[in-house]
Amino acid sequence: MRLLVVGKLNGQLSTAVKMAMSAGAKVSHVESISAATHALRAGQGADLLLVDYDLDIGALIEANEAERIRVPVVACGVDNDAKKAADAIRAGAKEFIPLPPEAEMIAAVLAAVSDDNRPMVVRDAAMQSVIAMADQVAASEASILITGESGSGKEVIARYVHQKSRRASRPFISVNCAAIPENLLESELFGHEKGAFTGAVARRIGKFEEANGGTLLLDEISEMDARLQAKLLRAIQEREIDRVGGSKPVKVDIRILATSNRDLAQAVREGTFREDLLYRLNVVNLRLPPLRERPGDVLALAEHFAKKYAKANGVPDRPLSAEAKRRLASHRWPGNVRELENAMHRAVLLSIGPEIEETAIRLPDGQPMAAPDAGARAAQAASLAAETATRAFVGQTVAAMEQQLILDTLEHCLGNRTHAANILGISIRTLRNKLKEYSEAGVSVPAPQMGASAA
Repeated sequence: MRLLVVGKLNGQLSTAVKMAMSAGAKVSHVESISAATHALRAGQGADLLLVDYDLDIGALIEANEAERIRVPVVACGVDNDAKKAADAIRAGAKEFIPLPPEAEMIAAVLAAVSDDNRPMVVRDAAMQSVIAMADQVAASEASILITGESGSGKEVIARYVHQKSRRASRPFISVNCAAIPENLLESELFGHEKGAFTGAVARRIGKFEEANGGTLLLDEISEMDARLQAKLLRAIQEREIDRVGGSKPVKVDIRILATSNRDLAQAVREGTFREDLLYRLNVVNLRLPPLRERPGDVLALAEHFAKKYAKANGVPDRPLSAEAKRRLASHRWPGNVRELENAMHRAVLLSIGPEIEETAIRLPDGQPMAAPDAGARAAQAASLAAETATRAFVGQTVAAMEQQLILDTLEHCLGNRTHAANILGISIRTLRNKLKEYSEAGVSVPAPQMGASAA
């Protein structure tokens, strides 16, 4: 985490800096709000600003907003003046820390405000295979495309890859391509020179330069317009960028990660995404299964979020009741991990007993999560089995699928060729010819079992 301290360093503020560094933050310092905005504009980057409440925090936040620089602010002060602290919060500060600080408070505020504590909670085999692949490619310089439904944890896996990479000590910069207007995204990515357009009052370093030496995450890359895709492709190929209004290229050393909740191959066919850019981004693809396809993760994540929000809200850490676990496990979670996190936050706040009871687990509209009946559970199991079977076919040739179908059917018929041919809808001669091919290729073919005819 990168912390920018704004204000004149006195003994107590210096102590806060040392505590922040001991909590794992990388700390830099400026004395004035103008210097803070200049440092951020110049690409120094920060995940959090710790600002003396004697300074004009409102003016600092306004200046940053004008430059589209959004970094959370925590106010601090040595006099513990209640009015100044309240004014700082009203001006936009997220928290106030009295000085001299306590080490635990510094660590807690850094974690809470920056939201940098996103551990990888994995129990299900489907997700463990994704993590295994991420571990295998993390140390490389390959671009990685992370795909999956909205809320499935794509940014979490991107941060995990960065932390496991050789660039872990360098910046991790994320840009949400869907959240920034098209006419501003180019400047956000590549920066601009003073006077490049109306409102460009000074040179602004873009995310490519801010991420130099580290990792740049292009979140929801599918939402980028075609013109900007061409400029991005050149930047990835040449490892250099052109600031808006700039006269010469700027070299950058970054690793690119990208996420998408859309099918980019389909977007290529529709003409909304460049095929050559897809090839550049998709050196390795990490597909995150939706939460409904990783049932083993549901309760592990629920318990993690219950602990997290109990601590954040200062309430007792309660275990989940047996019925609450049953309802969580049976829900389809269309909003994936994000929906589960919100549900557990609500449950922590609404629970009144020694356990988190099932009535505290509510849907986004406030209705309690319904208890599944036996039919619903059977339907869910069948649906999950069908999804699993369908995924198993992806990537196989028609011949391989045909072979598997014939052998599975023959095994089901205890090796009886006639019954298998009838089920498959083919002649006994065709079946025998297929089995002969498989045997000659070294494939094991089920023999007739005791009492079954080979006819």
